[in-house]
Amino acid sequence: MTELLRVEGVTKAYPGVVANADVSFAIREGEVHALLGENGAGKSTLVKMIYGLVRPDHGRMWLRGQDYAPQEPREARAAGVGMVFQHFSLFEALSVAENVALGMESPPRLGDLAARIRQVSEEYGLPLDPSRMVGDLSAGERQRVEIIRCLLQDPRLLIMDEPTSVLTPQEVEILFQTLRQLAAEGTAILYISHKLEEIRALCDTATILRRGRVVATCIPRDRSAREMAELMVGAVLTPPERHGRPAGEVALEVAGLSVASPIPFGTALKDVGFSVTRSEVLGIAGVAGNGQDELLLALSGELKAPRDAVRIAGRGVGDQGPNARRALGLVAAPEERLGHAAAPDMSLVENALLSGMVRKRLVRRGFIDWGATRAFAQAIVAAFDVRTPGTFVAARALSGGNLQKFVVGRELSQEPSVIVINQPTWGVDASAAAAIRQAILDCAAAGAAVVVISQDLDELLEIADRFSALNEGRMSPPRPTQGLTIEEIGLMMGGAHGMEVAHHAHA
Repeated sequence: MTELLRVEGVTKAYPGVVANADVSFAIREGEVHALLGENGAGKSTLVKMIYGLVRPDHGRMWLRGQDYAPQEPREARAAGVGMVFQHFSLFEALSVAENVALGMESPPRLGDLAARIRQVSEEYGLPLDPSRMVGDLSAGERQRVEIIRCLLQDPRLLIMDEPTSVLTPQEVEILFQTLRQLAAEGTAILYISHKLEEIRALCDTATILRRGRVVATCIPRDRSAREMAELMVGAVLTPPERHGRPAGEVALEVAGLSVASPIPFGTALKDVGFSVTRSEVLGIAGVAGNGQDELLLALSGELKAPRDAVRIAGRGVGDQGPNARRALGLVAAPEERLGHAAAPDMSLVENALLSGMVRKRLVRRGFIDWGATRAFAQAIVAAFDVRTPGTFVAARALSGGNLQKFVVGRELSQEPSVIVINQPTWGVDASAAAAIRQAILDCAAAGAAVVVISQDLDELLEIADRFSALNEGRMSPPRPTQGLTIEEIGLMMGGAHGMEVAHHAHA
């Protein structure tokens, strides 16, 4: 295979942190090349330099043997480098074709473009209707729009950042078939993911970064997921320990919960019902946009419902707000870290106060106890290994993974009796994810009832006692996690419920 891209001695430093230090690696045509590393290892900075979003301080790159130093993404695209980002950049109120046109330098007539989108999407097994509104598409379909937008530029190198975090197992398989087809046609793929089993199934080679430096290269299918995780972390990992626990009394009960979504293009909840006992972890799966955010809002008290639709320890709280529910022992951590779970421009101390005020009694007779608040913030940072210069820094100054550790730690440190958490390990690396999962299991062992909403199926299978799926605002009846197959889970996430799942599983 011919070498396509070579990176030599690339270094990039920001004030106080070296993102990449003397990084060198090469990608061949038709190769699927994984880029692995913990949060803050330098993966994002490296691909941003390849895509022209960031300029290296030192080092050189060559594309097809020619000097390559893109000043902006437009230059990278013109040279044949495309990128599909983890967070989609699409306009919900526009059609698929209009969104694709916006990403092109000189788009053709919309009718011609629609025909081209149809043709390319069928060719690569990613069918798309160019006239549909993006706001009506599922997360998996939105990702197809981003991929097709890249493919229309006929890239020689396609960079994919966490591409499967919003897909069902069946959609992941379709994506992998597409990527294998592209590779067979000679396109090189640079693939970033925290899901190591996927890397083993898909990638030919892996470059592993730790603290901005290349520490290893390997052939993923010759290594176990744990071996790769340990190379990333530089330490031995221990799997989370589940404490055998008898089921306690019901701590959280939801019955006939139907609420409209306050989110534009959101999903209404339709007759959702379940209960969770003390010391139990209920895992709820689902592809993004099927009612997960609405369920968290309805359970946390941000979205009101009839009083008896939500009960904590037998008391109807559906019509009460977050602070009343916190007083009864319910804590919640939403998926959106910056802006929802944390106020971006407030310090970690102030953010600790925002949700810890009630249960940690940080306000006395109308005055904030700043000493106790600072101590609470420092305890979270210490217990959850939050990498930060101090608790005085603004939330937005933390990396995504460190902010996630802080937000989850803040909620779990309040001796809760009910925990509701959406995407607990979203975007955090293997060692931080293991620590967060262990902390959730420890809270359950201490008697908390836990609801974990996640798109990471491996995570749910690892920590949940019972499993359910959300699809278009409806929830499948919870089933014991033990013995569930990935195929059954995929069907539940795709909207097959009850007997249908059993029928498919035995067909």
